[in-house]
Formats: sequence, structure tokens, C-alpha cells
Amino acid sequence: MKLMIMLHVLGVVIWVGGMFFAHQLLRPVAADLLEPPVRLQLWVGVFRRFFPWVWACVAAILASGLFMIGLMGGMAVVPLYVHAMLGLGLAMMAIFAYVFFAPYVRLRNGVANQDWKSGGAALASIRQLVGINLSLGLATIAIATAGAMLA
Repeated sequence: MKLMIMLHVLGVVIWVGGMFFAHQLLRPVAADLLEPPVRLQLWVGVFRRFFPWVWACVAAILASGLFMIGLMGGMAVVPLYVHAMLGLGLAMMAIFAYVFFAPYVRLRNGVANQDWKSGGAALASIRQLVGINLSLGLATIAIATAGAMLA
């Protein structure tokens, strides 16, 4: 169980921490300092390095979470906060998959074709979705840490 908790927490820290850094710190500085072509190329490079980590985190979080639920006796017996964590986590994973397969593809294509307008629109979409996912991730962390006290 301890190994599963470690994998779960590491996955959450990397994913949610990366979103926090990108959304709250890197994005505003890049917007202030870089012209659109350079800024869009920067984001393609950042996402190219970050998204494989997110896929690994998604796999680790989902596998470890389901394993721990199984060890606790299944969904029928786990506390309500575990249901909430699973639901929010699945929503986050769906949003990430959409970002990866839709606006991120449009961003990469826009940059490759030097279509800065479409690339900028795709990046704006990613920014909004990452903001939503970041909020869901922080809420999930709050539920995870306070859930046992509330149960």
C-alpha cells in the first residue's frame, strides 16, 4: 500500500505542480516578454517535454488509485471522499486527453505552418483547459488531505 501511495502522490505532484508552474508563472512571463511566434514555439517545446510526463503520471495515478481502492475492498466500501477523488481525477484525465489530441495538435500545426493566429487560438484554448484542470487538481488535493478528517 505504501508504494502505491508514493506512486500516487508523486504523479499528482508532478502533474498538478507542473500545471501550476506553467499556468501561474511561466505563462504570464512568456506573454510579457516574448512575441507571439517565439512564445508559441516555446509552448510547443514545453508541452513536448511535459506531456509525456503527464501521460506517465496519469497511468501511475489511475493504476495506483484503482489498486488502493481494490485493497480497501472496492468502491462499495470506500468513503465518499475517495469517490470524489476518483471522479475528479477521471474528469482531469479526460480534459488532458482532449487537450493533447485537439488543441495541442492545432498548436503544433499552427507553429509548423507559421500560422500564428491559429496557434495563438489553440494556446488560448489550452490555457483555459489547463486552468480548469489546475482548479480540479487543487480541489482533489484538498479533498484527499481533508477527506479522512471529514469521513
